[in-house]
Amino acid sequence: MYKFILISVIFLSGMGAMAQNTDLARLEYTYFPQKNSDNSFRRFRTSLAFPIRLKKEGSYLVPGIEYRNVHFKYIDSEDFNTKELDRFQSFTATLGYTFKINEDWRFGTQGGLKVASNFSRNKILNDDLIYTGSLFFIKMREDENFEDNWRLILGLQYSTTTGFPFPLPIVNYYRRWDEKWSFMVGTPKSNLKYYFNDKHSLETFVTLDGFFANVQRNFDATPSGSVTDELAESISMTVLLSGLEYQYKITEHLRFYIYTGHTLLNDIRLRDADKNDIYTINKTNTYYARSGLKFSIF
Repeated sequence: MYKFILISVIFLSGMGAMAQNTDLARLEYTYFPQKNSDNSFRRFRTSLAFPIRLKKEGSYLVPGIEYRNVHFKYIDSEDFNTKELDRFQSFTATLGYTFKINEDWRFGTQGGLKVASNFSRNKILNDDLIYTGSLFFIKMREDENFEDNWRLILGLQYSTTTGFPFPLPIVNYYRRWDEKWSFMVGTPKSNLKYYFNDKHSLETFVTLDGFFANVQRNFDATPSGSVTDELAESISMTVLLSGLEYQYKITEHLRFYIYTGHTLLNDIRLRDADKNDIYTINKTNTYYARSGLKFSIF
């Protein structure tokens, strides 16, 4: 039973994360200060999913919702007003479907709609809407003694925020070869994990993080005296992070986790209507911390 639910929950998150997420619920806080700057990001995130077993054996419908609140303390002096870049929110609804193809493979697909904006006009605009779609093929093996557990996921994912007019490939491989060790290779996260016992684990990882949101009141983000005016219509942050994660299992499925690490890539930019970068807010690498609770079946 858990195996089927596990595979269905894989289709709950947006972007490449859906290839790795096995959480039914999550509550999380992130702190991300900006080095050589007074700016900082603080993000609250919560998500919930509920797999629904269908009549056809091994088939599930998986609705999910997520809310994010990003507080961007933009204190650096700029030629433009940063007041309306202080707060961004996103609301996401997804619907996934998965079924068993044969004894070896399973297929899944998901569609999603996200509203992400600073909501400075106190209403939802067309530019606030983000559409996502994905499909996956999954093959996995489970062993109760952890002698040879593995999972392979191959798929395609499309989002209107990437700037690419075609789906992007997703490849993810997980293996746990004994009670103490496992590894995962793929996007957005790769790791090597050590299990001290049933309750405590520690991993080293490399992962992607970030956000994208519309700016409802467009503004000129070019420096004073520039020949051309370029309107900032959205903001994006892409972070490549390496570090350590500690996880404590409170109950069989409820876990506390804390990450700490340093960025390898820190790209925070304002973008125009065509998703082209027009102004870099910060690209200095810095440290990063995240903590939360999750209800997981894996």
